[in-house]
Amino acid sequence: MKTQHWMSRQYFSFFVTWGIFLPYWTGWMISAKGMTISQAGLIMSLGLVVRGVSTLFIFPYLSEKLNNKTILNGTAIGTLVALICCIPANSFSSLLIATLVLHIFYPTLMPALDSTAGVLLQRKQLKNYGKSRLWGSIGFVVAGITLTFFTGSLGDEVILWALLVGIAAFLILGFMETPKVLLEKPQKDPSLKESIIDLFRSSHFGVVLAIVILIQAAHASYYNYGYIYLQEIHVPKYLIGSIINIAVLAEIIFFSIADKFFHKYSVSTLLTLAALGSTIRWIIVFSFPNVMMFSISQLLHACSFAMAHYAFMKYLIKNIPNRQIPKAQGLYSALALSWSTAVFTIFGSYLYEIEPRFAFIGMVLSTIPALVLTFFYRKVEHKKQSEVSISRYVNE
Repeated sequence: MKTQHWMSRQYFSFFVTWGIFLPYWTGWMISAKGMTISQAGLIMSLGLVVRGVSTLFIFPYLSEKLNNKTILNGTAIGTLVALICCIPANSFSSLLIATLVLHIFYPTLMPALDSTAGVLLQRKQLKNYGKSRLWGSIGFVVAGITLTFFTGSLGDEVILWALLVGIAAFLILGFMETPKVLLEKPQKDPSLKESIIDLFRSSHFGVVLAIVILIQAAHASYYNYGYIYLQEIHVPKYLIGSIINIAVLAEIIFFSIADKFFHKYSVSTLLTLAALGSTIRWIIVFSFPNVMMFSISQLLHACSFAMAHYAFMKYLIKNIPNRQIPKAQGLYSALALSWSTAVFTIFGSYLYEIEPRFAFIGMVLSTIPALVLTFFYRKVEHKKQSEVSISRYVNE
């Protein structure tokens, strides 16, 4: 089968659901379930904590025992069950429990897909990561634009039902034909006793991880409060989905050209650009509380998210052994996409209740340290490249 097409299809079908969950779930809890901003922020933050535990410990463990297809389908089934449990949940405690269960399964699909892509790339069965990943971004846009029309006419209650339909479709596709390499059960060498700690013995893994943690954490206010902030500045509901998806369109453009135009850039250069773009983005949102400037700032999502993610994937493929990729992805998902975001979600909720714009400028407390670290990493990376060049010259 055409592996590139299969990977693109999986990314598309998953990110259709992610395009529903990420921007709209907090708003759904507030409008459809009657939660306050603080309650919804707390639920999402605790969910991110659980998500981190799942992706850091459960996902890498399963990756050592089960093949990729089983992991993807199993977590999709768990996600579907958790969403069904959200239907009758009408109190804070019941919605909290249902959302925590959801975070055990659902976000694990993201590192599972990226790990699958990493395996296919290293086996030379996937030629172009960016080409497949951009279909995920397209799925995100399709979901957001489509959902906007339904929420405008039927209300925010439709968000949960749209997510249920999306996950069911992803699960159905998951049971269809799969590349054979993904059906292979992991073969672990008994003589190799590796742990997550071993990842930090790879070249500057800790520094790279720290940078992407800080950059990705800075999206906390946008992911959780962007939807309600646009309502705060009086954006018509039917336009909100389109404005949110400007960011994803920028992401699509980046992934479509990344392998062609950015493959020669060093990881440190890409991370520097990502941290700088992220800092500028949140300053713009804070300084200009209007729909035009918010929309313009959305273009910088190509730097703040897509470029940082691409740089980390590039680092993994180049420096991390195939058998360690699931652990690296689990660590990235737990620390960069979960725990750090959970901390900044709570921080952002307090700032938002003081003044909505403060929730966005507060994110530079994460991006500025990231930018400083990238300068350090650039010096280290360039020094290493110089040493390699000198060594080759001497040997010749």
